[in-house]
Amino acid sequence: MSLHTRLLQRLTPHYIVVGITTIACGAVIGWSIGTWKPRSPAPQAIEGDGIHGPRGMMWIPGGEFMMGSDDRLAKPNEHPAHKVRLHGFWMDRAPVTNAQFATFVAATGYVTTAERSPDWMTLKAQLPAGTPKPPVEALVPGAMVFVGTARPVDLADYTQWWQYVPGANWRHPQGPESSIGDKGDFPAVQVSYEDARAYARWSSKRLPTEAEWESAARGGLDGATYVWGNEFAPRGKAMANVWDALSTQPFPVVSSQAAEEHGTSRVCTFPANGYGLCDMAGNVWQWTADWYRSDAFAIAAHRSEPIDPQGPNNSYDPDEPGVPVDAPKRVIRGGSFLCSKDYCMSYRPSARRGSDPYTSMSHVGFRLVAD
Repeated sequence: MSLHTRLLQRLTPHYIVVGITTIACGAVIGWSIGTWKPRSPAPQAIEGDGIHGPRGMMWIPGGEFMMGSDDRLAKPNEHPAHKVRLHGFWMDRAPVTNAQFATFVAATGYVTTAERSPDWMTLKAQLPAGTPKPPVEALVPGAMVFVGTARPVDLADYTQWWQYVPGANWRHPQGPESSIGDKGDFPAVQVSYEDARAYARWSSKRLPTEAEWESAARGGLDGATYVWGNEFAPRGKAMANVWDALSTQPFPVVSSQAAEEHGTSRVCTFPANGYGLCDMAGNVWQWTADWYRSDAFAIAAHRSEPIDPQGPNNSYDPDEPGVPVDAPKRVIRGGSFLCSKDYCMSYRPSARRGSDPYTSMSHVGFRLVAD
C-alpha cells in the first residue's frame, strides 16, 4: 500500500519523522533459445530438493505470458496487458519467514533500516521541496504499523489507520511490546527493500523482477482475475489472507475483540497456486527489483516484445499528492491482509504499487528467486 507523505507531519507531537510512501531437472529446464511458446495450460508444481534445484524453491517455467490486465477491476497502472517472454527460474515457495530472517541476522549482524536512525537526505527525497529538516532528536528508529480505527472513516485519509511507532522493527512488528517469539513460520515484515536486498546477497539469490513475480503469481492461469482463478471465493472457501475474506468489519475497522484477526498468517496457510507457490496473493506485499513507474506498462506495450525485462531505469509516480513525481520507489506486489474491495483490491496478480526503498511497514515482506 502506498502511503502519502502527509503522515510525515502527523506521526507524533514531538515531530518524529520518517520517510514513507506507501512481492527441476534438466529435462524440465532445457529448451531452445529463440523458440518462444506459450506455457503449458496444465501447470506443474516442481520443487527443488537440493540436488535438482534449490531446496524450498519452485520451478517457474519459461515462455510467453500476458503481463498486466485490461480487466474492469484493473487500475490504470496495470494497463495494457502486453506480451512478455521469460526464461525459467526458481522462486521461494513462500515469503521469507521470521525464522529465516533471524538466521540471516545472527550470521551477519545485519541491522535493518527500521533499527537505525532515519537519514535526513533519504527522507528528503520523498518530501515536498522546502520541507524543513526536523531536529536530530526527532529522527528515532521505528516503522509504520497498521492500527486500524474504532469505527468507519473516510477512506481518503489513511493517516487514521497507520501510525509511526518508535521501536517497531522486524523483531517487534507492532512496536516494542510486540514479539515474534511464537511466529517463526510467519512472514518477516518491517523489512525495507534495502533489507531484502541484503538478505538476497547473503543467500546467493536475488529479488524477482516485476515480470518474474507476475509470471510466477499467475501459476499458469494467464488472464485469470486471481492467482487461483476467476472466482474470489470458490465454493465459499477463503483462498488468501485478505480483509474481504476474513473480516466481519468494514475496512479499516478493528474491534478490540477481534484485533488479532487483522494481521499476517502463518505462511502456506492458504492453498498454493499452480506452480506450488504460497501467499502470492494477500498476507504481505512483496518487494521486487524494479523501479516503479505508473506508466511502465504503457511504455512497454509500444516497444518490441521484451525478453526477461528488467524494468525502467527510474521512478515516476504522479499519483501521490505531496510527493515528488521522481521520488525513489520500488515495485511491491501481491497485496496484503489489509486489501479490501472497498479500498484496495491488490490481491490480483496484475496489481502493482510503488514504495520507498527505505520504508518498513507491518504488511510488507519479500521472497527471492534464483536462476
